Amino acid sequence: LPLFDRPFEPMQVLPSKSVTSGLDGYTITMQKSQVEILPGKPTTMWTYNGQVPGPLIRQRQDTGSVVRFVNQLGNDDQGRGISTVIHLHGVASLPQYDGYAEDIIPTQHYKDYYYPNDRAATFWYHDHVIEHTARNVYMGLAGMYIVEYDAQDFCNPDDQQLLPQGDYDIPLIIQDKRLTPEGELVFNDRAHRGIYDDVVLVNGVPWPRLAVKNRKYRFRVLNGGPSRTLSLEARVKHSDGSLEPVMLQVIASDSGLLSAPVTTDNLRVGVAERYEFVIDFADYAGKEVLLVNPIFFGNIDGNLRSTQIMCFQVSGGAQDNPPLPERLTTLTPMATLLSEVKAERNFRFDRAGRWLINGKAWDPHRVDAFVDPCATEIWRFTATGGWVHPIHIHLGHFRLLSRSRTPVAPYEQGQKDTFFVNDFETVEMIGRFGPHEGKYMIHCHNLVHEDHDMMTQFQVGSNGCEPCAEPAKPLPAPANFDAPQCVPPPECVVEMDNGGAATCG
Repeated sequence: LPLFDRPFEPMQVLPSKSVTSGLDGYTITMQKSQVEILPGKPTTMWTYNGQVPGPLIRQRQDTGSVVRFVNQLGNDDQGRGISTVIHLHGVASLPQYDGYAEDIIPTQHYKDYYYPNDRAATFWYHDHVIEHTARNVYMGLAGMYIVEYDAQDFCNPDDQQLLPQGDYDIPLIIQDKRLTPEGELVFNDRAHRGIYDDVVLVNGVPWPRLAVKNRKYRFRVLNGGPSRTLSLEARVKHSDGSLEPVMLQVIASDSGLLSAPVTTDNLRVGVAERYEFVIDFADYAGKEVLLVNPIFFGNIDGNLRSTQIMCFQVSGGAQDNPPLPERLTTLTPMATLLSEVKAERNFRFDRAGRWLINGKAWDPHRVDAFVDPCATEIWRFTATGGWVHPIHIHLGHFRLLSRSRTPVAPYEQGQKDTFFVNDFETVEMIGRFGPHEGKYMIHCHNLVHEDHDMMTQFQVGSNGCEPCAEPAKPLPAPANFDAPQCVPPPECVVEMDNGGAATCG
C-alpha cells in the first residue's frame, strides 16, 4: 500500500430522532459488512450501521440520549454466536448502561442504552464483551461520540467561537491492522501479549491525505488501536526533503477542556486516550505537513510503516484565522481536591502467566474497592515492568498528581479517565466518584491484557442498580425505546469543572 495515496474520509454523522421524553434517540445495528482497505479487495468487518468506524454522534450537552444497539452479527468463523457489549467510554452512566463486560447482547438481541450527556468532551463507544473485546474492536466495533461544549464552559463565553468549528473540527480515530494479500483481517494477539500491526488506518483509511486550507484546524484524536501507544508529531516537508517540527496546541483531554492551551511538539496518546489539538497551517500553503508516530518503547515492534499516520496537503485561500483563547476553562484547585481526600488505594499491574491486578484475575463476584458516594480518593497504579499499561477507570474523571519516573506533561493536567503507566512506574491520580452508585470496572485498555483478566471492579455506595439489571431482549425490537427500569436519583452532585468569568479571573 502506498503512503498518503487515498483521500481522507470524514466520519458520517448519525442524525437523531426526537423521543417523547425530550431525549435524542438513535439506532445502531451491528452487522458484518464489506469495506475496502486494500484497493479492489473487499474486507469483511464487523460494523456499526455498515460503517468503519461507526457513525459519529454529535450530542448537545445536558440533553439526554437513548441509543438502541441491535446485534445482527450472527456467528463467527467457528460457528459461535457473536455477543457484544456497548461501553460509552468516558461518560458517567448508570451501571446497567455502562457496558459491564458480563452484560452481553447475544446475536439477534437488542438493548437500549441511556446517557446523560452532562459533560462536554470527546468520547467513544466500543465493544466491551468479556474475553473478546480485543477481537470485536479489531474487527471494527468502535465509533466516536462527541458532547458539544457550551459557551458557559469557557472563561469568556465568546471564546467558544474562537475554536475551529464545522469543517475545521475533524475527528480522527487511529488504529492499526494486518491484512492478507486478499484483504482479510488477521487477528493475532501474539500469545496474549498485544497487537502491533503494520497498516495504520485513520477513520478506516490507510495513511490518508487530507486537503486543508492555510488556517487553524482542530483535531479530536482517539487512539482506537488494541495495544500500541502513539507518540504524535507534526512535521512540515520542505522542497529539499527536510522535515521541520510543527507545534500542536492541545486544548482538551479525555474529559474536557484544559485550563489553557498547551503547546508541544510531541503528544503521547495511550490506547483509549483522547486529545483535542489545533494545528495552524497558516505558514504552510503549498506544502505538505505529515502526522507521524516516531519509534519508542510503547510502539514495541518498531515497524517503520507504523511511524506514518497521515498527510495534510495545505492550500491557500483561508478567509479568517482567529487566535486561540489564552484561557479556556477553570479546574478545581488541586489543593481543594487534596483537602477532600477520604482514602488512598494502590493497584499493581503485572503478569504471572495471566495479566493480573494486585495478583488477582477478573472475577465478577469479587469487588476490590468499596468507595463512598462522591468521595474524593487518591489511587496509585504501578506497572511492574516490561509493558506500558493504559488504565481506564469507569464512571470517574480524575486528575494526574504525579509520575514516579517523569514529570507530568502539561497536556496531562486536565481531567481524564485513562492513564498510561510506563514500565516500572507508579502513577498517582485524584478524583471524585459519582454521581451514581453501583459496580464499575477498572482495567488495562491494552485490549489483549483486558481480555486475559487484567480487570477488576469497584463499588460506589450500596444502593446502586445492578450492572445486569436491564438485560438485552430478543428481536424483533418494538418501535418505541424501552423505558428505564432502574433509575435511582443521583446520590450526590459531582461538581463539573468548567469556565465562567467569575472563576477564571
